[in-house]
Amino acid sequence: MKLGSSEARARLTGSPVARLATADETGRPHVVPITFAVSRNLLYFAIDHKPKTTRNPRRLRNIRRNPQVSVLADHYADDWRQLWWARADGQAEIWTETAGLATAVGLLREKYPQYAEQPPEGPVVAIEVTKWSGWAFGGDIPL
Repeated sequence: MKLGSSEARARLTGSPVARLATADETGRPHVVPITFAVSRNLLYFAIDHKPKTTRNPRRLRNIRRNPQVSVLADHYADDWRQLWWARADGQAEIWTETAGLATAVGLLREKYPQYAEQPPEGPVVAIEVTKWSGWAFGGDIPL
């Protein structure tokens, strides 16, 4: 069954991890897992200290060229009655020096204990969510 925007937002917000989908200027897609935090209709993630090959990863290069993004969280279980997915579509902006950086990093630190000792150093991406959508199993199937 289709989820309303409030339910989709709640499920995505409560997920520990999601997948960020970006596309370059030619439409070539790129999907990576992210840790994130949500406040109102803003979804934040940061480039953190985990090993990366560059401080300018493809997700940031894509956002600079095409700021339209999607973030997807889902739940799988062998009992398919528990299946669901939730998605946030919106416009991304890369923050390197704004007043909002401290708020975003604070929210990430609250959600992830791993950031308590070593908070993300940025940049931070703020996504203004324009659409929350989702689906959850709503029927009955024999097990």
